[in-house]
Amino acid sequence: MQRKILINFTGFWHSNDHDVIRRHNPLYRLLSKRFELVLTDRPDFLIYSCFGGDSGYDYLSYDCVRIFYTGENIRPDFDDCDYAFSFDYPVTDRNYRLPLYGLDWQLHRTTEDVDVDAIMRQQRKFCNFVYSNDRARERMEFFDRLQQYKRVDSGGKVRNNIGHLVGDKLDFLGNYKFTIAFENESHPGYTTEKLLHAFIARTVPIYWGNPLVGRDFNPKAFINCHDYGSFEEVVARVAEIDRDDDLYRAYLSQHCFANGQDNEFINEKNVLDRFDQIFSHPHPVRKARKTDFIKRAQLRLQLWAGRTSDSLRARLSR
Repeated sequence: MQRKILINFTGFWHSNDHDVIRRHNPLYRLLSKRFELVLTDRPDFLIYSCFGGDSGYDYLSYDCVRIFYTGENIRPDFDDCDYAFSFDYPVTDRNYRLPLYGLDWQLHRTTEDVDVDAIMRQQRKFCNFVYSNDRARERMEFFDRLQQYKRVDSGGKVRNNIGHLVGDKLDFLGNYKFTIAFENESHPGYTTEKLLHAFIARTVPIYWGNPLVGRDFNPKAFINCHDYGSFEEVVARVAEIDRDDDLYRAYLSQHCFANGQDNEFINEKNVLDRFDQIFSHPHPVRKARKTDFIKRAQLRLQLWAGRTSDSLRARLSR
């Protein structure tokens, strides 16, 4: 029999409606494999994230065990949360490293054998670029530099040059030899879904973001910009691989994960075991009463100054 857990979610990229959480929250789906989750506004455990604007402060009104999860390059604040699932090293009693790509459970098909000969016969186009955020300076700079060597097809909102937005991203990536797989920021441990998606599409990623990415992914399977002194050197390397079928084949033939297997952090059993440990200790470990009071006071000052939204105004009046 599954253990019953009174839980709630807030501050995620979807609404806080319980039906939406059941359908769209990957942590809810994962935890449901081991626990009987009861969604309630009076939970024993709250899992909160950093999205939703002012609604990201909802966690301050919950007096229970708080678990922070981030899919962005944001550090946990352990004055606010009891435990965290983040990108960060090291793993401690209160922080578990769960990079965003680890939540793409259904996409972990990368251990399957790759038919390299079939890929080589496809005569794929050169390189793709699929992004919606134009504020990532390094990403934009590299796109422009690689374009000087050969056309890069952009299928997202940023620098779109194919005349439409792509529908199925993975299907689009699979038409190309290379994929520009850049994060929006660089920080040790910060690896999102971009690199994994490129591998799933059987394309060679050109990666920038996590300088420690080689701990998770096989350095022989992708082009790591952090191994080069400049983007000019990276472009030269891409051109070399592009012109040499044997060299390109060597990249495709590699297993994407370091040591030929999913790393320990994204192992589903390990993640569930960590939640099991947390759920076995239903009392907060943080010293957050004063912190909560101060933060709520700061938000009230914002309200007084007229710099808050209607949603925050309503919440602070509770």
